[in-house]
Amino acid sequence: MHTFEFEFPGDRPAQQRAHVGVVGSGDLEILVSPSADGAAVVQVRTSVDGFDDVWRNVLERFFTRYGLTGAIQINDFGATPGVVSIRLLQALDQSTTAETGRN
Repeated sequence: MHTFEFEFPGDRPAQQRAHVGVVGSGDLEILVSPSADGAAVVQVRTSVDGFDDVWRNVLERFFTRYGLTGAIQINDFGATPGVVSIRLLQALDQSTTAETGRN
């Protein structure tokens, strides 16, 4: 298991907790919690070694574009960069959209 952390500045705070995805082959889960830090503190735990630069590039692109802030935990089980991007967008939507009680 490989763990690393990143921090990105942002201006779009998470308004509520979010949980998207599952830890399964080729997928990942993302947990978002609001925080008063004014930054995204991202912890990645992955079963795949040797992709630190890929993770850094995918996360930097996402957080530069969307500016989400909060405590973000990613538990990866071999997701591709495309799956990571989709899950991040889902987490952004869930954590910044007011709950309506609808699915």
